[in-house]
Amino acid sequence: MSSLAPTFLVAMPQLLDPNFRRTVVLLVHHDEEGTFGIVLNRSTEITAPSLCATLDIAWHGEQGEPIGWGGPVQPQTGWVLFNEESDTAFGDDVKYVGEGVHFAGSLDVLRKIAVAPPQRLRLLLGYAGWGPGQLESELAEGAWLLAPVSREMVFDIDPSRMWEQVLRRMGIEPATLVATRGVH
Repeated sequence: MSSLAPTFLVAMPQLLDPNFRRTVVLLVHHDEEGTFGIVLNRSTEITAPSLCATLDIAWHGEQGEPIGWGGPVQPQTGWVLFNEESDTAFGDDVKYVGEGVHFAGSLDVLRKIAVAPPQRLRLLLGYAGWGPGQLESELAEGAWLLAPVSREMVFDIDPSRMWEQVLRRMGIEPATLVATRGVH
């Protein structure tokens, strides 16, 4: 089995689970043992300064920097997506997931980022997970589309417009999608 990660999962209209309705998920890891991804287009009421304060980390970035909702699994677990051309300062704690998109889940990385946050940054809590074969089954049922990872989509598109924008970039008009099972 080849890995689907990194890629975007784009929820189809028939995906009625309220956790994933009209979501764009960045798949970070996928293999025969399961799949790990981060929902990119859901928000929380939490800001970076308030989250960092609970962790005794001084936040030196924008005071209103939002924290996104990464998914329903372990909502107390934090993740960082950022665009740094040189991630050598972060060592092995950072995973490259696409051109200009780096991923980390380490408090050490958050501490370093909090000192001088990069311009392109996403902070998220929670994640989406699938057991062995579960995502493949959902793909076969037509619940998701696959799209290439794009730095612009991750960092530059307003999360409230991301679902439509990813579909349009694929050449699909969102209003034309019909809730059906199977391959589209």
